[in-house]
Amino acid sequence: MKVLCISDTHGKHDEILYEWLEPADVIIHAGDISNVGLQSEIENFCNWFSSLDQYKYKIFIAGNHDWGFQRNPIDSTRLVRNFENIIYLEDSGVEIEGVKFYGSPWQPWFCNWAFNLPRNGVELAEKWNAIPDDTDILISHGPAFGRLDRVPNGMRVGCELLTERLKSLKVKKFICGHIHDSYGESFSDWVHYINAATLNERYEVQNEPIIFEI
Repeated sequence: MKVLCISDTHGKHDEILYEWLEPADVIIHAGDISNVGLQSEIENFCNWFSSLDQYKYKIFIAGNHDWGFQRNPIDSTRLVRNFENIIYLEDSGVEIEGVKFYGSPWQPWFCNWAFNLPRNGVELAEKWNAIPDDTDILISHGPAFGRLDRVPNGMRVGCELLTERLKSLKVKKFICGHIHDSYGESFSDWVHYINAATLNERYEVQNEPIIFEI
């Protein structure tokens, strides 16, 4: 299975170079599809995402800018369901051709945006504990602590609790975004980490999609 990953397009998905979107079995967007999560922004993204016929399966999660999915979850998810070829994951999973995907939008508190929970708190731990142990590909908007989570001033802002949870999972691929400046890949003994942020810190389309096979 070939998988292409993008993230943090913030409404600028139309600016992604078409040649970057090479055919694959699955495309994943790891959140921040919009600027503030208006229904019009969500619909615009879904129209574009749905039109990408070079991908049989299209998966996305919400991010901290995608307020619509937290403030108006019924309307937002109903809108997405109008697009039958799109899979939206929110603390939920899907199995595709034997590969198990799980997606979650949560992250430690960050400037009072959407899907924020207190760092190292019980609520955030519960979100990560809900990840099935047999997940193959984990999609989280925010990074795990110590992996592709460094902001421009050098601080690491990933989630410590997520790092701990990953130690007991069988995840092969971990896909995130959120921290634009930490776009790239990192490897541990058992996990391939990917920060697929498409925009740079100036919110310009700069980073090509990251592709892998599983």
